[in-house]
Formats: sequence, structure tokens, C-alpha cells
Amino acid sequence: MTVTVPVPIKAGPGPRDWTPPSTEPPAAPAPPSVPPSAPPPVRPPARPSVVRRLTPDGPQLIGAALAIVAGLMLGLLLDLGPLGGLRHLRDHETGMAELRLSLAQGTAPVGQLDKDGKPVLPGTPVALLEIKHLGLREVVREGTTGEVLSSGPGHRRDTAMPGQAGTSVLFGRQAGFGGPFGAIGQLRQGETFTVTTGQGSHTFRVVTVRRAGDPMPPALKTGAGRVVLVTGDGPLYAPDDLLYVDADLESEVQPNNARPLTFAALPAAEKAMGTEEGAWVPLVLWGEALLLAAVALALAWTRWGRWQAWTVGVPVLSALGLAVADQVARLLPNLI
Repeated sequence: MTVTVPVPIKAGPGPRDWTPPSTEPPAAPAPPSVPPSAPPPVRPPARPSVVRRLTPDGPQLIGAALAIVAGLMLGLLLDLGPLGGLRHLRDHETGMAELRLSLAQGTAPVGQLDKDGKPVLPGTPVALLEIKHLGLREVVREGTTGEVLSSGPGHRRDTAMPGQAGTSVLFGRQAGFGGPFGAIGQLRQGETFTVTTGQGSHTFRVVTVRRAGDPMPPALKTGAGRVVLVTGDGPLYAPDDLLYVDADLESEVQPNNARPLTFAALPAAEKAMGTEEGAWVPLVLWGEALLLAAVALALAWTRWGRWQAWTVGVPVLSALGLAVADQVARLLPNLI
């Protein structure tokens, strides 16, 4: 007889015993415990944050100061030298065109006053000087300030016009702004040259070429005419004396016009080696602009970098330096 023993069946979880699966990520394993005797971990030092300076330091300030000096020196050298020569050539061409027109219309000034009785403005073309021995052909303007002489020779306003009775004085620079009178010391006694004005073409013969201490030319006869060419004498750009060329009128003497302005009333800036005091105000203003530009260059050096700052700053500094140098040139003797 066989006896069957029933096998117990394990009951599954009931509805109340069921738990939904967890959606949270598994917990990170706990860090290994550090033995009490072990030193705490050393953290690397934090990298300091880079803060860009907004103000120039010592080298930039020195660079700005050097930029100002360089701009001034470069501007002065260019103004008196090559750029001044180009300016002189430009002014010669424009002055020649203006003089031709006034000669053709019969309106060229032949005295201190124009046809309307008003003073002739400084810088107005009044004559044409031609010295074939020197290859010189220059437009002569009214006035002898440094600003007028930067465009070419000038006629001293208190003297007669070339070709008229009396002595006419013409100033010209020795070296600066083309140096139109730099070679007049090569003239010799007996050589001739011409000056054309609104009263015609006049021929002059050289009598003397003199410097300080040389004998004066013979006294001018009554009713005769003479021209005196005046420039600086001595080292280039630093004359320490005057050079004179006296030439007597050979052609017919022309009548004089009224000359209310006398030598005593002539401004100091229009006399030999005179300087223009009125240049100080524009010099200060242009100098301030140059200073601000140099400071801006130092700041740009800090923000942009050296080469980027110089690329932008050099043209600006050169232009401002040239403007400052133009005013400095007016403070220098007018015959340099």
C-alpha cells in the first residue's frame, strides 16, 4: 500500500505584500574610512583670477612720455625739412596762379594799400623774383612773419615796392621750408636779376654781398631804387647773423604809393629774426591734444597690446606732432 505525502506549496506574495520597484539611483558607496592617524588630504592652491589692469604702469607711462617727445621732434624735423619743402612748392604754385591773375586784371598791389584803400593782407602775392644765376624763381608775398615766410620770400611792409624809388627789403628763409634764400650768398657784384610787380618788370644789379662788420653800400641817390635781399647767416637751421645782398635798380623808377606803416610801427614778428608771440595759444591747445593722444596710446597698449597700439597711435601722434611743430616753427626766428 502506497502512502502519498503532500508537498507544501509556498504561497507567493499577496496584493498587500507587493512593493513597486525603486526608481532612485543606487546609493554611492561610502568613501573608505580614513584612519584617525592619517593627515588630512592637501588641496592644490586655487589659481588666482586674472584681472586686466585699466591703468598704465611704469613702462607704459615712460612710453607715453617718449611718444610725446618723439612726436614733437619728428613733427618739427618734417615741418622744417621735407614736408616744409613740399609745402613751399605747393604754396609757390598757388601763389603763382594768384599773381598771374592779379597781374592780368591789373589788381596786383603796388603799395601798402589796395585799390579800395584797405591794407593789403599778409600773405598776398605781390611780386615775382627771378635770379637766373641761382635758378631761383619765387613768388614774393606781402609781410615777413614766420608764417608768411614759410610759403616763400616776403616783402617788408614798411618799405617801398621793388621798382619804386627808395629801398625795398625782401626777406627769405635760409634753410627751413625749402630755404629759398639759402644760396643768395653766391651772388657776385655786377650780376643782375629781375623782379616783376604790378608796375612791370624791373632789373637790379648786385652792388654788395655783406655780413656783419662788412662796409655798407654807397648811399642811395635821391629818386633811385634799391632792393635788399635778407636771410640768416651761419649754421643751417641755427643762423647767428644776417646776410644782405644789395642791388640797385637799373630800369626805370616807378612812382611810390603811400606807406602809412613805418618801421617803428612794424610788429616785432616782421623784423629780422622776429618771432610770433601769437603762436603760444594754438601751441598750448595742440600740445594738450598731443598729450591726450599719448595717454590714450598708453591705455591702448595695456588693453590691446603693444603692436596694435602703435599701429593706431603712430599716425595720430605724427599728425598732432606736425601741428604742434608748425606752431613751434612760428616761435623760431623767421629767417631760419
